[in-house]
Amino acid sequence: MNLLSNFSIPVGNLVMFAIGAILIYLAIKKEYEPMLLLPIGFGAILTNIPGSSAIGEHGVLTILYEAGIANELFPALIFIGIGAMIDFGPLLQKPVMFFYGAAAQLGIFLTIIVAALLGFDIREAISIGIIGTADGPTSIYVASRLAIHMLGPISVAAYSYMALVPVVQPPIIKLLTTKEERRIRMDNRTEKVPKYVRVLFPILVTLLAGIIAPVSVALIGMLMFGNLIRESGVLNKLSNAAQNELSNIITLFLGITIGSTMTAEAFLNSRTLLILFMGLVAFVLDTMGGVVFAKILNVFRKQKINPMIGAAGISAFPMSARVVHRMGLDEDPNNFLIMYATGANVAGQIGSVLAGSIVLALFLG
Repeated sequence: MNLLSNFSIPVGNLVMFAIGAILIYLAIKKEYEPMLLLPIGFGAILTNIPGSSAIGEHGVLTILYEAGIANELFPALIFIGIGAMIDFGPLLQKPVMFFYGAAAQLGIFLTIIVAALLGFDIREAISIGIIGTADGPTSIYVASRLAIHMLGPISVAAYSYMALVPVVQPPIIKLLTTKEERRIRMDNRTEKVPKYVRVLFPILVTLLAGIIAPVSVALIGMLMFGNLIRESGVLNKLSNAAQNELSNIITLFLGITIGSTMTAEAFLNSRTLLILFMGLVAFVLDTMGGVVFAKILNVFRKQKINPMIGAAGISAFPMSARVVHRMGLDEDPNNFLIMYATGANVAGQIGSVLAGSIVLALFLG
């Protein structure tokens, strides 16, 4: 009885219980990135229980954190699975989509400048800007290198905005385009990409990216390694395992470990709200950058490209490509944008990793 009378839970911890419950609700009821939001939410609950044995010197979550987050192992392994899932065929058929994937990273650099002006130091500003890639593993990788104390809110923001792509992107696209532009039809004639091109592509991208920004090798190398496994045609079982078992297990560990960083002391402050807001700003600016770039290119092109495709240049694969394709069908049921949008989307996957690596190289260098 005496033990119960002395037992109390700080208000901050109770708030974190509520935040964890909200994340679990969004994962189950709304199906917003359930593979990550559910374990993140539950991890937040585990870590805020007073005296929790899950954290601390011998706590299982602390062990997972040291083994997979502090040394960037989990993000790197996730990229093997992502690479095995991605078909770069649409991008190889329409190489011009590389430029759209690059243009959609503009918001990262603008947000870094704004975050720095708002008082964040350069390490924190870079970590916040990378949220705009809508690429969770890259955001985690950069934050773990530069601003580990902000890993919780940055991770929650990155994966939340990935889940909200169908909500956030359509109004931005409609704001920046006319109905006539959204109805521009695309030529969907395709040619089969030779197998040797598909095999050489991940190898050459790794070499090129590694030469430009050696710090990118850990992520771009794992991404392309996963794709090489897929395209080799001789490791089908391994490719399937990377896409399913490996990705699922690492995502599970990654999510609950990120949740363990969401202590009341680290999460409940005005800077966390600002981080979440700036992450949204970065995401919006990235979408705008892709659309505006497409509109500018159309000034010089005889054969116009539907500017909505530029919005798919963010890294949220394949959600963004599906959103653009669906918007195209809504405007014209006979207009199929999926191939171009997918090409821009996978280009954005490469672009986000390179963008994160470039800012790391500039800063760490």
